Amino acid sequence: MIIDSHNHIYYHGLNAEGVLEEMDRFGFDVTWLLTWYLPPGEHIQNNYGVFNPCNVRPDGTHAGATLDDLSRACEKYPNRFIAGYCPCPTEGNASAMFEAAVKMHNVRICGEWSYRTVLDDPRAIELFQTAGDLNTPVVLHIDTPSLNGIYQEDWYGGEIDTLERALSKCPNTIFVGHAPGFWRHISGNENTDPEKYPSGPVTPGGRLFDMLTQHKNLWADLSAGSGLNALKRMDDGGLNFLIENQDRLLFGRDAPGNALQEYLNDLNLSDNVAAKIYHQNALRLVPLN
Repeated sequence: MIIDSHNHIYYHGLNAEGVLEEMDRFGFDVTWLLTWYLPPGEHIQNNYGVFNPCNVRPDGTHAGATLDDLSRACEKYPNRFIAGYCPCPTEGNASAMFEAAVKMHNVRICGEWSYRTVLDDPRAIELFQTAGDLNTPVVLHIDTPSLNGIYQEDWYGGEIDTLERALSKCPNTIFVGHAPGFWRHISGNENTDPEKYPSGPVTPGGRLFDMLTQHKNLWADLSAGSGLNALKRMDDGGLNFLIENQDRLLFGRDAPGNALQEYLNDLNLSDNVAAKIYHQNALRLVPLN
């Protein structure tokens, strides 16, 4: 069994049937479909060619991947898709909106977080605590606000310290880290590396290793280029990292294609470790109905 724990609908040209076609071609049984909602003030210009054109607002900004798109796909294919949704903490009562989505749309994941709000903002903490109360994991897209001292306009979540504070303030909530601003912290030179996707070898002192040890509510998904890139930076291709953290890692794609599975298969993981990463860990967080 394989569960893709991170993907989207109407993304890079794939509607529900397009995602299903890929799932069948690659042998995936279930996919977590996550929202990627963008408030008007956080519009990104290249979204026009990536997301559903129906979600362009009258002011020209793009809302991204929305709950409306996702819920229709999940209702149409309930045995293949599981719904995830993360409301914006600065628009209305995000905690109440999320709880309503759980009840009305069978949302099982709080995700994907993709906001230019620090993770320990009180409104975000309230949302995360609600997710924990509802036994739904929180999937975080983290992009650093600064690369080697240069401000990045498209940041999400803040620096890694905000994640540590959120983990401490929400001990009953499972956080699933993801994206370049998360995975860059496998290396100790993350503060001086100018690349969004660092390509150099891992240097000692990466904070992510200590955080995974100290915070048992921190998990990670290997999706997108950021997760795969992190594995490739490690001396052994990430094999030891996968083995040591086998109980809190999730397989995911976050895009069309199958590069991650092909890479993992070449590592010759044991059947036990592979089963955890490919589906058992996901089922621990979100059991199938």
